[in-house]
Amino acid sequence: MVHVKTGNAVVIVSVVILIGLFSMQHFGTDKVSWLFAPIVFVWFILIGVLGAVNISKYDQSVLKAFNPIYVYRYFKRGKTSWASLGGIMLSITGTEALFADLSYFPVQAIQIAFTVVVFPCLLLQYTGQAAYIAQNKDHVSHAFYFSLPDSVLWPSFIVATAAAIVASQATISMTYSIIKQALALGCFPRVRIIHTSKKYLGQIYSPDINWILLVFCIAVTAGFKNQSQIANAYGTAVIMVMLVTTFLMIPIMLLVWRSHWTLVILFTVLSLFVEIPYFTAVVRKIDQGGWVPLVFAVAFLIIMYVWHYGTLKRYEFEMHSKVSMAWILGLGPSLGLVRVPGVGLVYTELASGVPHIFSHFITNLPAIHSTLVFVCVKYLPVYTVPLDERFLVKRIGPKNFHMFRCVARYGYKDIHKKDDDFEQMLFDSLMLFVRLESMMEEYTDSDEYSTRETNLSGSANPRINGISAGSNMDLSYTSHDSIIQVQSPNYTGNSQAVSPGQLYHTVGDEIAFLNACRDAGVVHILGNTVIRARRDSGFIKKIAINYLYAFLRKICRENSAIFNVPHESLLNVGQVFYV
Repeated sequence: MVHVKTGNAVVIVSVVILIGLFSMQHFGTDKVSWLFAPIVFVWFILIGVLGAVNISKYDQSVLKAFNPIYVYRYFKRGKTSWASLGGIMLSITGTEALFADLSYFPVQAIQIAFTVVVFPCLLLQYTGQAAYIAQNKDHVSHAFYFSLPDSVLWPSFIVATAAAIVASQATISMTYSIIKQALALGCFPRVRIIHTSKKYLGQIYSPDINWILLVFCIAVTAGFKNQSQIANAYGTAVIMVMLVTTFLMIPIMLLVWRSHWTLVILFTVLSLFVEIPYFTAVVRKIDQGGWVPLVFAVAFLIIMYVWHYGTLKRYEFEMHSKVSMAWILGLGPSLGLVRVPGVGLVYTELASGVPHIFSHFITNLPAIHSTLVFVCVKYLPVYTVPLDERFLVKRIGPKNFHMFRCVARYGYKDIHKKDDDFEQMLFDSLMLFVRLESMMEEYTDSDEYSTRETNLSGSANPRINGISAGSNMDLSYTSHDSIIQVQSPNYTGNSQAVSPGQLYHTVGDEIAFLNACRDAGVVHILGNTVIRARRDSGFIKKIAINYLYAFLRKICRENSAIFNVPHESLLNVGQVFYV
C-alpha cells in the first residue's frame, strides 16, 4: 500500500515538473540554457567526485573492466548476458542529443564540454558504482543513492532531479528543430515558429508543438507508472535513431561528401557492429514498453507523408496552371471585365507568373479592381531585412493594365504587421517604383520612344535600394486594343469616365491614379485550393486526401494568419482540384 502511494506521488511530482519545464520554453533556449548550465556543471562534477571516492573506498580492482577481454568473457556466459544489453544501452543514451545542440551552440563548445567534462565524469561514476556493488551486492537497485554518504544524500537528490529536467531540454529543443526542418521541406503542417535569438538561427520555439509534446509526455508518464517500461521505450527510440542515422549517412557520404566507397563500407560495418547487437537486445522488450516510440513514429510518418503528397500536388497544380501573359494581354486593359475603384492585393506563393486563382476569380466575377498587386511574402534565413530592401516591385503587362507584382521579404525576427503598416510600406514602395521607372525611361534613346503613344516599349530592370524596376513584357500590343470604358476614380475624389487604355503623360498622373484607387479601398484576395481525390481513386487514397489531409489543412495555420491579413477586408477565393 505504501509502495502504491509512493508511486502515485512520484507520478504527480513528475507531471508537475513537466508542466513547469514546458512552460519555460517560451523564454528561449539561450535564456533557459543560462539557467541550466550551472546545474549541469555541478551535476557532472558531483558524480565524478563521488565516483572517484567510491573507487578508492570500495574496490580499485574494478579498473580492470577497461580491458576488452572482459567484454568477451561477459558475453560468453550465454543469452542472459546478451539480453542485458538492453539495460546497458541506457548508459549511453543522451549522447545522440548532442547532435541536436549543434544548432544552438558552437561545435567547438560541445566538443570541449563532452571530452573534458561529460565523458570523464560518467566513466568515474559508473566505475564507482561498480566498485560499490562489488562490496554491496544487495544494493543493485538504486546503487547511486545507496553509495552516497548521508551528508550529501539530499543535496545530491536535488541536483539529480534538476539535472534530469535539464537533460530533457535537449530533446525538446531537438523536436523544435526537426519540425522546423520538416516545415521547410513541406513535410509537416504549418505551425507557428518563433525565433528566440538574434545570433543563432536554430534557437526557436513552437508553441503548438510545445503543448502537444507536453500532453504526450504526461500521457506516457501517467500511463506507464513504471520506470522500467519508460526505460525500454527510451532505449528502443535511441537505438532506432542510431540505426536510421547510420543508413542515412551512407547517401550523404557518397553523394554530398564524395567519400571513397571503401571509407563508406568501413564506416557502415563499424557502426552496425556496435548498433545491431544493441538492437537485437532491445527488440526483445518491444512488448514491455518499446512499442510506444514505434507507434509514434508510424503516426508521424503517415501525417508527414500525406501532408507532403497533398502539398506537392497543390504546388504542381499551381505551377502548371499559371496564367500566360498572352492570355492576359488578350483580355485588354480592362481584363474583359468592369474595373471598379479600389486596389486588389492578390496573395500568392508564386514569386513569378500569375497564379491560376486569378483567372478563376475573373472568370466567375463580373468585376475586378482598378489596380491589382500580386503579393508574394517570403521569409529569408536572416535576422532582419532592411526596410529599403524589403519590397521588390515589378510591373506586369502594359502600364494601362495597372498590374504589379510585389515580393515582400522578411527575416525571421521581422514582424509582418497587418492593416495600415503593411499597406503603407507596400504603397510607398509602389510609388517609388513608378518614379524610378519614369526616371529610367527618360534616359533611354529618344528614337526608341518616338512611337510611345502607339507602342508600349520596355525598359531595363535596374534594382535601386531593393526596388526592382520592371518593364513591360510585350512590345507589340497597342494601347487601343480591347479598350472598354469603365468607371475609375479621378484625382480629386470625384468619379468620371476614364479609359483604362489611356497612357499617362506624367508620372504624377499615374501616382495620383494609384492614390485615388487606394482611397477607394483595399481588398486582400487570398486563394484557397482544395484538393479532393478522384471518384475512381482507391479507398486508402480517399481517406488520406479527403479526410486526413483536409483535417490537417483545417487545423494548421491559415495563410491569412501567416500574412496577418485583416479579416474585415479579406476575400477568400476557392477552387477544387482533383488528384
